[in-house]
Amino acid sequence: MKVMITGGAGFLGINLCRYLLARGDEVVALDIADFDYPERDRITVVKGDIRNAGDVARALEGCDRVVHCAAALPLYTPEDIYTTDIEGTRTVLGEAEKLGVKRCVHVSSTAVYGVPDHHPLYEDDQLIGVGPYGEAKIEAEKVCFSFRDRGMCVPVIRPKSFVGPERLGVFAMLYDWASEGRGFPILGKGRNLYQYLDVEDLCEAIYICLTGEEAVVNDTFNIGAKEFGTFRDDFQAVLDRAGFGRRIVPFPAGPAIMILRLLEKLKLSPLYKWVYETACQESFVSIEKAEKKLGFTPKYSNKQALIRNYEWYLANKANFANASGISHRVPWSQGILKLVKLLF
Repeated sequence: MKVMITGGAGFLGINLCRYLLARGDEVVALDIADFDYPERDRITVVKGDIRNAGDVARALEGCDRVVHCAAALPLYTPEDIYTTDIEGTRTVLGEAEKLGVKRCVHVSSTAVYGVPDHHPLYEDDQLIGVGPYGEAKIEAEKVCFSFRDRGMCVPVIRPKSFVGPERLGVFAMLYDWASEGRGFPILGKGRNLYQYLDVEDLCEAIYICLTGEEAVVNDTFNIGAKEFGTFRDDFQAVLDRAGFGRRIVPFPAGPAIMILRLLEKLKLSPLYKWVYETACQESFVSIEKAEKKLGFTPKYSNKQALIRNYEWYLANKANFANASGISHRVPWSQGILKLVKLLF
């Protein structure tokens, strides 16, 4: 295959590039950010914006598959989120349709379920987005369904929060505190079941949707770890791996959430509503549909995925010691929480 990946320079993008290259496929990476990985000479790099039809058409030249990973994450402005996640999706699919590309795998998010009142979550559950990001992801899926109705094969994947090599973002805070021999605070008692996903397992699910029979894959699928535990126990596995004997420290959720709301409003904390208001809630999806229809079998448990990401963090810490931003590729600025760290 010759596969065009939107967001190819991002965390999922680079992992997917490597996954496809290992299988002998050709890769084109389209991203507004620079592609600064060693694989640059092995792929075609197009620097451009998915909101620009010309950039998308240029990247699609000669391709027969698309994986649409690019998205403006929750820390972006609402305008960037809506234009990138909704209109960008429409542009990618529209240009693919014009050029006769018959299949586009769309990477959505379980954020489309909002803060639900039951678990596990199934693909036909009600969609209630929280904030601009969750709302935009729902609208982007509607765009996908409209192109599916017009004859394009558009598998939609809803992954749980995924981790692995190259993942930083909000998880860098846990890894930073653990590597310095500190404990780590959580909201509530942490006894809520919380599901994550290893990026390699996500790449496997995407690959199945790229190569499987259209009648099977042209559908919507939840993707997550098969084995997962409580929020507290899975995060504790990272502190245990750090080897300093530190523990997860629970805090009463109500007061802590009120403080985090204020800090977010004052732009003193990187944690946004969907993160802190779901961290103390149950959060897991059924992957039964993906298992049965796609033959999807996750390799990594929550603990294995988090520890694998932490070990990558330790091995590469010097490369991003002074970096910060709002994508998954760099650590998010901890703001006032960096001072809170001194208490642990």
